[in-house]
Amino acid sequence: MSVYTPRAFEVGDDAAVAHLIRDYPFATLLTLDHPEPLVSHVPLQYDADRGPNGTLLGHMARANPHWRHFGAGASIAIFHGPHAYVSPSWYAEPATAVPTWNYVVAHVHGRVEAMTDLADTRGLLDDMIRRYEKGRSRPWRLQLEGRALAAMLEAIVGFRFTIERIDAKLKLSQNRSAEDRDRVIAALRAEDYADAAATAEWMERYARGN
Repeated sequence: MSVYTPRAFEVGDDAAVAHLIRDYPFATLLTLDHPEPLVSHVPLQYDADRGPNGTLLGHMARANPHWRHFGAGASIAIFHGPHAYVSPSWYAEPATAVPTWNYVVAHVHGRVEAMTDLADTRGLLDDMIRRYEKGRSRPWRLQLEGRALAAMLEAIVGFRFTIERIDAKLKLSQNRSAEDRDRVIAALRAEDYADAAATAEWMERYARGN
């Protein structure tokens, strides 16, 4: 399963892909199986230095049957970045255009294995908590101990996703003129929602000069 990517929207910048995976970590995880794929929605940690292509780390509820199928087939983690509607009225010649949608996405392909050591799962939880609590005035930390901690760890399954390849797509008006891209960036910044502003930032950073 790959993502349809016209040449204008191909990604030649590994930093852009790393930016997407790190800054938008809540992914759709699919594992191919019969009669239908298993699908879960989970936050994933990206470790670019583990393995030749990097590794994703995550966890899910042990009650979720998904993890029992990790060995059955390949898995895909889909990361969605910012996205926004683009009105033809923003172009220099709106009568000759149609509406579209700008977006950023990555399909990460690989194999997943469950962690067998609860210490590894605990270490993953600590890493994730530090990441998402960082910057708070009073960062929360995991305070469970003894049986309560053991029960919590037994209720989840940590896993490692070994990355084999990444298919990424940045659809950020690269097929339009520089003037139209500038007009879209300005219009998105004037919209009143966060994804529009974020899409404008990605256009500014990755679509200029194409």
